[in-house]
Amino acid sequence: YLPTDYDDIPDIGVRIADLPMMPTTEWAIENDEWQNIVQAYLSCITFVDHYVGEVVNALEQSQYADNTIIVLWADHGYHLGEKNRFAKHSLWEEATKVPLIISAPNYPAGQISSKPIGLIDLYPTLLDMAGLTPNPQNEGHSLVPLLQNPGGDWPHVALTTYGRNNHSVRDEHFRYIRYEDGSEELYDHRTDADEWRNLAGQPEYAEVKARLAQQLPAVNAPWAPTSYHNYNRYFIEHMARESNEGAPQ
Repeated sequence: YLPTDYDDIPDIGVRIADLPMMPTTEWAIENDEWQNIVQAYLSCITFVDHYVGEVVNALEQSQYADNTIIVLWADHGYHLGEKNRFAKHSLWEEATKVPLIISAPNYPAGQISSKPIGLIDLYPTLLDMAGLTPNPQNEGHSLVPLLQNPGGDWPHVALTTYGRNNHSVRDEHFRYIRYEDGSEELYDHRTDADEWRNLAGQPEYAEVKARLAQQLPAVNAPWAPTSYHNYNRYFIEHMARESNEGAPQ
């Protein structure tokens, strides 16, 4: 936690991550609750871990042990005090990073890859592993090459979208964020794993930004007719603004 973390973050970046119902790190420190919050989170992980073990043990004792693919992942990450927040709902590292474990017969075990992938890659991966025909409509990529060689060439990035036209692009070393008003963030994870130093305004990183910006969506989907972002003032204003401009709400 860095008290001055927001000083070089665009205003929209702070507003988009605002969750009035969730505690801030400042509140947790003042009320001596930080340790309790983390303990509760870790307790949930321990609970899940136990029952994952129960399922795996049952599988290993069944007739399907040698022909079953196991995939374990989460739908989002979670800030535990980083960026002055205890929540998901952001385009920063802690909210967009999730665990992913794949275990399958005939694939090497115990390997770790640092390559950036997205959950959109899981369906193409399972098709590939099962020997089924790829779906040409899929935008994801099979992870089989990484399962076979975790350190091999991987030209793809992980893309995250939060609200219309707010995107994060993550390659192996950098995270680039561009918001709908054009504001930017750029972090070098080789030297700044906490994303404390926004490099977007530094000229020497213009080429990195341009390269990652090429991965941004060319077309942004409209807001869904029914949205549940009514907890955040920015999203309420954003949807109203687009509705007034004639765009789908």
